[in-house]
Amino acid sequence: IWIKKIGEKVLSEVRENKMGTYPIPKLLISMSVPIMISMLVQALYNIIDSIFVAQISAEQLELTAVSVAFPLQNLIIAFASGMGVGITALISRSLGEKKADDAGHAAAQGILIELFCYAIFLIIGLFFVRPFFESQTSNPAIIEYGVQYLSICCVASFGVFMQIVFEKFLQSTGKTVLSMVTQATGAVINIILDPILIFGWFGLPAMGIRGAALATVIGQIFGAILAILLHFKKNKEIKIHLRDFRPDGKRIMNILAVGIPSVAMMSIGSLMTFLLNKILFSLEKVGEIAATVFGIYFKLQSFVLMPCIGLNNGMLPIVAYNYGARNKKRITGTIKLAITIAICLMCVGVLIFQLMPDQLLGLFDANEGMMEIGRAALRIISIHFIFAAFNIVMVGTFQAFGNGVFSLIISFIRQIIVLIPTAFLFSKIASVNEIWLAFPIAEFSALVLCVIFYSYLYKKKIKYL
Repeated sequence: IWIKKIGEKVLSEVRENKMGTYPIPKLLISMSVPIMISMLVQALYNIIDSIFVAQISAEQLELTAVSVAFPLQNLIIAFASGMGVGITALISRSLGEKKADDAGHAAAQGILIELFCYAIFLIIGLFFVRPFFESQTSNPAIIEYGVQYLSICCVASFGVFMQIVFEKFLQSTGKTVLSMVTQATGAVINIILDPILIFGWFGLPAMGIRGAALATVIGQIFGAILAILLHFKKNKEIKIHLRDFRPDGKRIMNILAVGIPSVAMMSIGSLMTFLLNKILFSLEKVGEIAATVFGIYFKLQSFVLMPCIGLNNGMLPIVAYNYGARNKKRITGTIKLAITIAICLMCVGVLIFQLMPDQLLGLFDANEGMMEIGRAALRIISIHFIFAAFNIVMVGTFQAFGNGVFSLIISFIRQIIVLIPTAFLFSKIASVNEIWLAFPIAEFSALVLCVIFYSYLYKKKIKYL
């Protein structure tokens, strides 16, 4: 018993030395950079995936199908990552309060929640993929390609759910390098398998768009296996026992209190994409081209936004931990530094999109029609990156304090209340180029809300710590 108590004390001091006493710049960078790198790799494989799909046929209908599939694919990530945010926040707070047993119990409840979410998408993949495509386009080729691709991604999505939840466990205890390894492993496997399965290399049959889907889910499954192994071998701070899997209503509700707003916030992005695709497809002559360009933009923007989201994921457990430890100085210092870094990252992204639109579109074998619409789209939409830098950090801050509903309100107003009506209005009174202005307009409105909500949060939860 004495040896056990000494070990627990040493372990507590180790965690405190890192999350509670490391210099903020060093801690934030060490927590965030591995996640940022892994998310950049994820963004890279998404882009490469679309580059290979664009080469399947000259008509590029497969690329359009993948673009139309994005909202539902993004919804899978929204459920997995959104619930993961709730799990991370609860585990980090438990560790900050020196309650290791509570952290393990929270992790087990998180696994149960993620498995339930997978069951939802299994049903969608079996029965609802075709109606989803038919609701957006009447082109039979796009519908058929989309069903082939998205059915596989949904039915085999258990890989991404397990990969993300165990990566969140690693991130909660500061082991972001290990989290990076799991994400990078899955992404590299995907990139390697893409041309092999799509074009039928090494004697395998050419599977076309089905091959792209199989490469994606196989990469996710291998990433999940590695994340699980690394957690049980290296993540000693979170001990999961079989008895912890007994459903615990209180902890499930604590996870859902942050997780559901996070899921809803990310799901709103899927709804926005779905509605904007419908607006774009309704345009005469250029509808399919505009929808394809929009899909390309979403692939490219992930390469800019993912580092900021990785920064946010590294910041969240630091803020949550120090909130549990009631350390005001470290909370505000972390937030300020994260905003500064995020703005610098986004400035680089704006320059790339402004100066190199042709080169970016050329990666996808864009024809002249796509180039003409795409140049304006990339340059106009990228203006909102600067506002998004501040907003992303604020959203992570709200989640760390358990105020995920603030993030939900901001996302809903930005993407549904402002962006979609603005895009619809411009589609009726102006050309396709003006539709893209809806993005910077909506992001600026979100910035105003973030300032208001943070002022309220500071007075209620931070000021008197």
